Parts: sequence; C-alpha cells; structure tokens
Amino acid sequence: MANNSSRSSLYEEITLEKVGGGVTPVALEGRTLRFSYFESLFSPYVEVDLTYIDTGNGLSANGTDTQERLGTIKSSFPINALGEESIKFKITNTLGSLDFSSNPLIINRAKTEIQESKREVVTLNLVSRSKIKNELATVEGTFHNSISNTVSSILTQNLQVPTNRIFVDPTQNSLSFGGNREKPFKLILSLAKQSKPLQGSAGYLFWETQSGYNFKAVDNLISQKNNSGLPTYKYHGVNPRLSEQEKNFRILAPPTVAVNQDLLKQLQAGTFKTLNTGFNLQTGQYFKQNEFLNTAGLQNLGSLSFSNEFANNVIPKINFFLIDSGNSETGISTAINNNQFEHIAKSAMRYNLFLTQVFDVTVPANPSLKAGDVIFCEFEKITLSNLNEGSVDQRFSGPFVIAKLCHYFSPRNSFTHMRLVSDSYGGLYTGGGAS
Repeated sequence: MANNSSRSSLYEEITLEKVGGGVTPVALEGRTLRFSYFESLFSPYVEVDLTYIDTGNGLSANGTDTQERLGTIKSSFPINALGEESIKFKITNTLGSLDFSSNPLIINRAKTEIQESKREVVTLNLVSRSKIKNELATVEGTFHNSISNTVSSILTQNLQVPTNRIFVDPTQNSLSFGGNREKPFKLILSLAKQSKPLQGSAGYLFWETQSGYNFKAVDNLISQKNNSGLPTYKYHGVNPRLSEQEKNFRILAPPTVAVNQDLLKQLQAGTFKTLNTGFNLQTGQYFKQNEFLNTAGLQNLGSLSFSNEFANNVIPKINFFLIDSGNSETGISTAINNNQFEHIAKSAMRYNLFLTQVFDVTVPANPSLKAGDVIFCEFEKITLSNLNEGSVDQRFSGPFVIAKLCHYFSPRNSFTHMRLVSDSYGGLYTGGGAS
C-alpha cells in the first residue's frame, strides 16, 4: 500500500449481500471503479455512490433465468433496489479506515451508466439502514423529559439504533410535546433548534457519521479547538521538500471560498440583535427582551469582535410567540414549557454565525476524518517581506469545523474533499495547533 495517501487506498472488503441472507454474497472489490462516501452536519444519514464494472460472466442466475445462464450482477443477483440488498465495506490507507463491515448500507437505487453487449457499468446509491426505517416509522405518544433523553429514546425505539452508535450531548432544558405521527428525523431536527447544552448557547445539530448518530451543541463542537491533538493541514503555493508524513497533511489546491461574511444577510437574520416578544395566555402578561450577539455567551472558533455601538444601532429582527404555560403538561400546571426566550433567538444567532466563513479544500484521503471534527489549517501569507519572519497568514489560518466531507476512492488515487466553516469574521488565528 502506498505511503502517500493521495494514491490508491486498499479495498479490504466491498461485499454485496441480500438482507436476511439466502443468496451467496458477491465481492465487488476488484470490480469497483469509483467509491464516494458522504457525511454532512446537515444530513441525518450518510450516503455512498459506488460505480462498478461487470462483464456478465461471473454470476449464475438466482431463479431469474430459466436456462440458468451466467449474467450480470444486476440481473442475476438480482439487484431490485427495494431495500432488500445491502453492501458492507472497509477501505483502508495509512491514515485510517472507513469501516462499515458491521453496519452495511442499503441500496437505494441502481442506475446503469453504460450497457454494451459485453459489459455493464452500474452506479449504486447507498444509504443508512436507519434512513429506510425513518420513512417507514412515525413517532406517536407524548414526551415529558429532557430533550436529550427524548432524542435518545426516539433513536433507540423508533429507529432501532444501537446505543453504542448514539452520541447525544445532555440538554439543560426539557420539553413536553406530542409526536403527532412525525417522521423521527424531522422531529429530532426540530428539537435541535430548541435545545440548550449544560453550558453555552442554544442550538444543536443532528447528523450521522461512520461512528453513529450525533445530537450535539454547536458550542460543544467548537470547543474541540482546545484539543492539542487535532491535525493541522497546510497549503503552500509552491510545495517545499516534504516528508511522506507531511505530504499526508497538505492541502492540494487553493481553497475555494463559498461564503465570506455576508453582512446584509446577517442583519436580516437577526444575527447581531433580536427583539423577543411574547404573551403568556395563562397570566395575561406581555414580555419584551432584546438579545445581543456580543452578550449571548457563544463559543467562538476565532476572534469575534464588534463594537457595542454597532450592536445598539442595529434594527433588530422581531420574534413574537405565545408562551406555553402548562398547556402541554399532564395535570394542572402553570410551568412554562421550554421558554422560547431562552432558545429561539440564541439558536438562530448560533446557526447564522456558525456559517460566517465557508470554503472548500481537498486533501489526501484521510478516512478517520468525520463531519463535526475540528481541524487546523495553515495558509501562506501573500507578502513581499522576508518569509523567514514567518510564512503563515495569521488572520486566515486557524481552527475550522468540517461541515461536509466526501471520501473519494478509485483504483489509482484517493482524496478527501471537505467543506469547512468558521464563525469568525475577524482574525481566525487562535494559537494552538498552528506553528
């Protein structure tokens, strides 16, 4: 196996099986042309696009041909894409493994890309088993618990996710509500906006990685920047002499910027200032409260600074809501059910700020990277000064959260493409991880 992970990775296993067995599994390691694996902070399931080539002479029909002639996998296995076929896989290189050997993905669709007399090229789209279960399940009954406990319950009871694949940050707030036959994923995503961690700002994300399902506060993701063991990736316009290990952690091309501080959009979304107004039907009281970004207590990846005068002069976005005081509780109660003043404005600020800086990079394949991880990036400073004084752009370099990633593998090379985000629109350099 090559030491430089931008070259080929090892397909240890890519096996096509029938769910429940009954048909001999088929090995796809030697047939696979392309393999793309996707994770995203904004998707509750992982996805794979797998393209393989088939010459039609290696598989006897399983009752699909009266003459029992050899045929293609798609026709002889056969692949029906009705949730009946799964693929387990393990792909490895020097930096780690992408391992779904014990958690196979389900074939969602099978598209024939090329069909000739002696060969067939097929692309399979794979999704998590829980994604299929989500479409077949609804959430019923009522819940009176902390939001984090409710999320864990939905994942285990409605989607049968093993507890060792559930990673939930505890919430300090509870919520009483009815399931109303909602889809589990949709319901959990709605709960994320209403959740407050034990420390920090409201605002959670719900997504799947190769490790399992995550329901985590954005502030807790950002706090990973304090982990000194996080990897550092470096971009050099003209590559210096690098060791084989250093080559594994280089950024292969200049970053492509997708978003770089849209002030008007931030103002319209209430990122800097929001006016919360609410009416308590139980007591007849009217409430009004300004929420400011600079006093919201948000964790930040880089430096976050703007003047109080700027914040005071902002025309706020206005939220209005009816306060639920006892209407969702059992028995007689006047307790406020998950006070909206505590999470609606703050979670909106948290989400909008989180996506202040967005850009894409490509690095040698690192299967150990996951959506939600924090990495450090170093970029060259464009200067005519003496580079011996330092070549790192301290304003642009720093910690970033992986919002989305694609691990791409082919017989010749393998890469990881990442969409990185940061909440900072001042200096990004914060110290640890960069040198």
